[in-house]
Amino acid sequence: MLAGIVAGYLLSSRRKLLKINDKLITWAIYGLLFLLGISVGVNKTIIQNLDKIGLQSAIITTGAVTGSVLVLWALYHLFFKAEQTKGAGDEE
Repeated sequence: MLAGIVAGYLLSSRRKLLKINDKLITWAIYGLLFLLGISVGVNKTIIQNLDKIGLQSAIITTGAVTGSVLVLWALYHLFFKAEQTKGAGDEE
């Protein structure tokens, strides 16, 4: 990872190379997701329990998204809403 960071820093001025790198990364991710799909598809245990796994995944995802939204809502009202209220009084 350190070698990648150093290489990225040294090659940061070459915009054309960075665009090619972005496309390569995108296609590598597509390939990895395809291979992951194949490995899930051939695993009979996963396929047989897909209904249970799917329900658990939906519950975990819903909880994570709901928790994130609630925390962001609280942080917004705690930090940013107070600044907007304070800023509005200063303008008058």
